[in-house]
Amino acid sequence: MEPVEALARIAFLLERQGAVTYRVQAFRTAAAVIGALPADEVTRRARNGSLGRLKGLGPKTTRVIEEALAGTPPGYLTHLEEEAGGPLVDGDQGQRLRRALRGDCHLHSDWSDGGSPVEEMARAARDLGHAWCALTDHSPRLTVARGLTAERLRRQLSLVAEVNERLAPFRLLTGIECDILDDGALDQEPELLERLDVVVASVHSKLRMEKAPMTRRLLAAVRNPLVDVLGHCTGRQITGKPRPESRFDAAEVFAACAEHHTAVEINCRPDRFDPPRRLLRQALAAGTLFAIDSDAHAPGQLDWQIYGCARAEECGVPPERIINTWTERQVATWTRTGRTPHGRPRTAP
Repeated sequence: MEPVEALARIAFLLERQGAVTYRVQAFRTAAAVIGALPADEVTRRARNGSLGRLKGLGPKTTRVIEEALAGTPPGYLTHLEEEAGGPLVDGDQGQRLRRALRGDCHLHSDWSDGGSPVEEMARAARDLGHAWCALTDHSPRLTVARGLTAERLRRQLSLVAEVNERLAPFRLLTGIECDILDDGALDQEPELLERLDVVVASVHSKLRMEKAPMTRRLLAAVRNPLVDVLGHCTGRQITGKPRPESRFDAAEVFAACAEHHTAVEINCRPDRFDPPRRLLRQALAAGTLFAIDSDAHAPGQLDWQIYGCARAEECGVPPERIINTWTERQVATWTRTGRTPHGRPRTAP
């Protein structure tokens, strides 16, 4: 295994494991440093012991590089493969559905609060077997996550076009995770949202709002023809600093999602697993579409989709109601016209 490949694999496994960013970044930085050098210089430095003097390399990353150059599987990588490289779920849970997925509708890059460049996220999705994925960095109100202003989002659209030229036939869809404001309005210019391939709308503020106004807030969003996916609908956190579910009339909100063909997200992050199973089953009974989304903020987290697949299979969600099983063209048709592969149009508000 080449040194850059070994360093990148370690970073991926750490991300998959949910490691803190600084641990991951050490290996991604080292991979970038080594990847920019001629191979003979890397070999020469390894032989004379000067690798560790390079800015961006530390003792652990230097050891990985030296072991890879020597033809020996790096010890730290071997340890991580044993600890974090195995299946994330038991047995065959979710595997059938995971094989049916063609894409991911919710991921972040270093343009907002993600840890990796846009193209790196796209390449990782492609290498995991996806035909497409949607880049959905945050909208401007979420300043803590470096949400994109309209100007920055327009610049990102140009970057996505460049990435698509390099990665074709894989396709990176333009998108956003747009904040649902207190009154249900969307946190971005409507004309700009209209240009995007996928709009995920999520609540990130005033999560403890009373049930009635929260219901009105969500209804306004899911009925908006610019919204394609309702993201992590309860806003709960189940690990770290736990946060309870937001209260809303689920029957009313899911009925509106079904009527307007707005997909309900099955968020795969282990700290969210949102919605809970009881609400997932309620949305299923209401007739909604679903999006199984990693909500990845780093390449290794893209692998978390299997968690959502396992939960969807457990609750009996049929593949044809999961938009990730559709082709990029079918997704584009649905977001532009509201027509699903089964010919059902989205209802206008």
